[in-house]
Amino acid sequence: MITIDDFKKIEIVVGKILSAEKIEDTDKLLKLSVDLGEESPRQIVSGIALYYPDPAVLVNKKCMFVANLEPRVIRGHESNGMIFALSTEDGKFSLLEPSAEIPQGTKAK
Repeated sequence: MITIDDFKKIEIVVGKILSAEKIEDTDKLLKLSVDLGEESPRQIVSGIALYYPDPAVLVNKKCMFVANLEPRVIRGHESNGMIFALSTEDGKFSLLEPSAEIPQGTKAK
């Protein structure tokens, strides 16, 4: 369990995926370039490649991201955030997507 104060520390932001590509020599990893409404896009590495054989389908999707995680190097690629996704034991998968009219950079409250 975490406190409400702990939860308030998490910065959840709408981001628009600008590009998505598979990371070589991995089955699960995609490298995303994401517009979070900042001066420049962020690179985010995510283990969702199995659900997107053609990563190009992610381009221009708006999704929810955690924006204030410490950077982490995954397979030699720096990741500066995390995409929100859901999966079930029977293989169903979904990204968390806001309605289209919510602009990137909008923070959850």
